[in-house]
Amino acid sequence: MKAKRDPLAFATATLELHLLRRLADAHYLDLYYYDESRFTLVSNVPRAWQAPGEPVALTATRGPGVNVAGFLRYDGTDLHAYTSEQSLNSDDVIRFFDDFCQHCTEPTVVVLDNASTHRSAAFRARIADWEAAGLTLFFLPAYSPELNRIEILWRCCKHQWLPLAAYHNMKSLQYHLRETLNQVGSKWKINFA
Repeated sequence: MKAKRDPLAFATATLELHLLRRLADAHYLDLYYYDESRFTLVSNVPRAWQAPGEPVALTATRGPGVNVAGFLRYDGTDLHAYTSEQSLNSDDVIRFFDDFCQHCTEPTVVVLDNASTHRSAAFRARIADWEAAGLTLFFLPAYSPELNRIEILWRCCKHQWLPLAAYHNMKSLQYHLRETLNQVGSKWKINFA
């Protein structure tokens, strides 16, 4: 992905995010990161061993799972999460942003990627309303997932925080995922330093 991205846009976004975090630290604004992820009954394998020269191929599967959308505060102390067993579309994302806007008590910047659900005409049509409510969107440059801090949250959930019992069945996955997401910022913390 690094080869596909614009290095100047990436460097500029990195600097702008640093400045936004400093403004948030000084309490001039609140800063959140938004993204969606999918959790399935197939547990994630972050590493594998293979003999040199022998390619390893994993078959992609699309089984039952839970789609999660979330707004993570820049320091990892607050998470607003939304779950669905159905695929998420622009209408869902708009509903999440509308709801999140109701919780904003100060000027808020939300960092997000350029997924198709974030570029739809319906989504773009709501941006002015959110800005009037004090919510500003900061779109990341293409191919820059490491600039979105909530990606770290999804990785921690999938690879460290969810117990093996979560993968027994859908009911167990839903329960353990809900419990894990509800404890982000208290039991489950990410050190962004």
